[in-house]
Amino acid sequence: MFYNRIFYILSLTSQNLILYHGSKAGLVGNIAPVSRDRCNFGKGFYMGTERSQPLTLVCNYPNAKLYTLNVNLNGLNTLDLEVGLDWALFVAYNRGKMEPWRGTQIYRKFKSLSGDCDMIVGYIANDRMFVVLDRFFSGEITDKALVNSLSALELGKQYVALTQKACCQVDIIKTESFAEKELNLLKIKSEQPRFQGISAAEKICRLYRREGRFFDEIMEDEV
Repeated sequence: MFYNRIFYILSLTSQNLILYHGSKAGLVGNIAPVSRDRCNFGKGFYMGTERSQPLTLVCNYPNAKLYTLNVNLNGLNTLDLEVGLDWALFVAYNRGKMEPWRGTQIYRKFKSLSGDCDMIVGYIANDRMFVVLDRFFSGEITDKALVNSLSALELGKQYVALTQKACCQVDIIKTESFAEKELNLLKIKSEQPRFQGISAAEKICRLYRREGRFFDEIMEDEV
């Protein structure tokens, strides 16, 4: 039994967006889909809708750069993932959590999900969400606790260019560097919402701890 499809594929014909990308030491060469393999939506070039989000990921690095980007979505085949259990299971696949079930129907479903896409649009699994996701993958909380936690974390959206075609439609319009004092302020600023989000999610997890199914139960039910 598969969950209801809470994603859809669009062939966008006319749309430009301003997005942001953070880099620990600056981009070298042309923009390309070359992130590490185990990123949440697979290997690609990651961009966010909120300026502050990539800053929280790179503020610990002295040579960090923030890029403001103009992204042309014309003609790109785009997968739009709504937040929910399928979103979490797609992250699970890309982070290697489904490897014990390699070859099963549910594994093949999420392996092929983005196969024909140039761009994925989905909610960001930020550091606040990492905590909750890892608890779900390790069997500490149920799917119902996870899904209800998502709404408490105020996740922004990210766009991931999966193909070189998509990357060629990303233009850098501004590059920012930061002094040490600015980076330290960013670190402090990022901590408060992180702790608030984790605290809110923890309360929800306790509320639903006896409802729903655990990750391994979901995977075994689909075998």
